[in-house]
Amino acid sequence: MEIRDIEIFLTLADELHFGRTADRLRVSVARVSQAIKKQERGVGAKLFDRTSRSVRLTTVGEQLRADLRPVYQGLSESLERARLAAQGKTGVLRIGMLSSNAYDLRPYWEAFRARRPEWGLQIRNVSFQRPFEPLRTGEIDVLVSWLPVEEPDLTVGPVLFTEPRVMVVNPDHELADARSVSAEAFGDHGVLKGPDSLPDYWEDAFSPFRTPRGRPIERRIVVPNLDDLFTVVGTSQVAHTLGAHAARFHGRPDIVYLPVHDGPRLRWGLVWSSDKESAPVRTLAQVVRDLGGMTG
Repeated sequence: MEIRDIEIFLTLADELHFGRTADRLRVSVARVSQAIKKQERGVGAKLFDRTSRSVRLTTVGEQLRADLRPVYQGLSESLERARLAAQGKTGVLRIGMLSSNAYDLRPYWEAFRARRPEWGLQIRNVSFQRPFEPLRTGEIDVLVSWLPVEEPDLTVGPVLFTEPRVMVVNPDHELADARSVSAEAFGDHGVLKGPDSLPDYWEDAFSPFRTPRGRPIERRIVVPNLDDLFTVVGTSQVAHTLGAHAARFHGRPDIVYLPVHDGPRLRWGLVWSSDKESAPVRTLAQVVRDLGGMTG
């Protein structure tokens, strides 16, 4: 099995969607399908159960994912160390982001590189389906996550930025022409539901279960990722809440962003695995403390 085919399998095992896997790896859907079929022929069993509406790992697929992930991670790290050595660098800090505003955070990345030029820095997107798994498996070194994070094995570092919230609706929604909305409006219109894998306290911090006055906020359709969220909102009368940076980085003709003029701001900070804390992680945390958090 070639390294690229392993990467395709592991990415599909995470995304459970051929289109998103292709987009993430910048290959065609046909290339993804071809690689999986080739692997299934080699193994002699189905790795995924596929229907027109869902993709699921089989028992054999689950086992292969568990076996291949550490092998692939080791190979990737070895190749990365070789590339860094060729550039005169001695290590790399891998940052996973649940937000999409890495561009806005460039002052932190540039300060880190200036302070320790012998270290590389990589930034990648992380799925909110299993937000802390990449930290625990060692795929990333530090996560940019909304707060609070209350996991006993994870350390929460300094706050990177805070921002107001927005309501996301489609242009035909009854609130679409409003200049702003109150957080109480979510009690009337509900929100989308995150995957069951999300800790309740963490989902509540991003998309509260109750309005400021204590009214319950109905959870409706489950969405596993941001692309599906936009698709559902853009094609129906449901609403959702996001951080205000989404309005800048995810402009779409089928989506309207309405500022929420009350309610708590979202806080985003650095999080890392306590038993994998390293000098690059500590350096980035100090850079954020020295520069201070941003306010959106």
